Amino acid sequence: MTLVERFLKYISFDTQSSEETHVTPSTPGQMVFANYLKEELESLGLEEISLDENGYLFATLPANTNRSLPVIGFIAHMDTSPDMSGKHVSPRIVRNYDGTDVTLCSDENIILSPTQFPELLQHKGEDLIVTDGRTLLGADDKAGIAEIISAIAYLKEHPEIEHGKIRIGFNPDEEIGLGAHKFDVERFGCDWAYTMDGGEVGELEFENFNAASAKITFKGRNVHPGYAKNKMINSLRIANRFVSLLPAHEAPEHTEKYEGFYHLISMNGDVEQTTVTYIIRDHDRDKFEKRKQEIERLVKLVNEEYGESIATLELHDQYYNMREKIEPVMHIIEIAFQAMKDSGIEPHIKAIRGGTDGAQLSFKGLPCPNIFAGGLNFHGRYEFVPIQSMEKAMNVIIKIIELAATKHP
Repeated sequence: MTLVERFLKYISFDTQSSEETHVTPSTPGQMVFANYLKEELESLGLEEISLDENGYLFATLPANTNRSLPVIGFIAHMDTSPDMSGKHVSPRIVRNYDGTDVTLCSDENIILSPTQFPELLQHKGEDLIVTDGRTLLGADDKAGIAEIISAIAYLKEHPEIEHGKIRIGFNPDEEIGLGAHKFDVERFGCDWAYTMDGGEVGELEFENFNAASAKITFKGRNVHPGYAKNKMINSLRIANRFVSLLPAHEAPEHTEKYEGFYHLISMNGDVEQTTVTYIIRDHDRDKFEKRKQEIERLVKLVNEEYGESIATLELHDQYYNMREKIEPVMHIIEIAFQAMKDSGIEPHIKAIRGGTDGAQLSFKGLPCPNIFAGGLNFHGRYEFVPIQSMEKAMNVIIKIIELAATKHP
């Protein structure tokens, strides 16, 4: 099976994760897909294949040398985003893309246009896999899975390439922030690993946001509006007051690069009770802590203005910047960097404006930077992946494995 055939097969599985079920994996389709992958890995002759009750699939390509080499892992996630349906994905391949608009769905006039998505122009002459505009594609992260398995299949076919023990891991529920929670790092047994979960060709990431969530509940008092003077407490107005206290320019739509933000992701309520939910992000750990302190200060301020029991805060850390765990082992970045150069790819090291399973795994003891998988416009109907980008990602995996052997004494 070719790389493209694998990818097209994988996206036929509905693996959209859900924050509502509170089980792992969060949706049954992920386990269906995991079982399919397990059978494929068995057919490739891999060893130490295991699929646990939570949907974590591990396998081994044994070393083909007696030299003592590091054990390297490659990881990708099986779920797709809850933001849009991944059921009944209907892909097609746009051969030799010419730089013009791509009609995804003529009935609904859904157009993938370089006017809105100028990154398309970087892929003129390439072959793009797109959707029919009714679902996401699933390149995030089934492209990563296809690239890892295709690289392993290539190594099986080319035993002349010396390598150490290689572990691969596919996990559920990355899109809801739980991909690494039940990942057994000790059982995975690697010196380091890479997640194949980035976007554009050349991306190499070992920095990400520090992240927290904040849920603030505002209590009100409802009274007939005709008789409400000095009696009614409108929780909606108090919630709006709180929102107005945070700096409007420190929001996702006004920030980039290393700039952090407060992101209001929901506001629900009525006169009696209103809840607002934020996610708090910053690459700098000190600034991150100050952002949390500012939320706490503003909740206290609202309570001083309206009464001690008006506002209550639930504040939880979610993950941290993996840079502090990668810096002591920068050789793993140097190997990936060189692998890209040797594959004719210009590496582009950048900070992730988001999170990654690799961040949580790094803090669990498995240093785990992130490498491009080639897809673009994730989580929506305009998602696409150039075939040539997936091929480059596969080649980088192979080259990393080669370099890990040749650079090790």
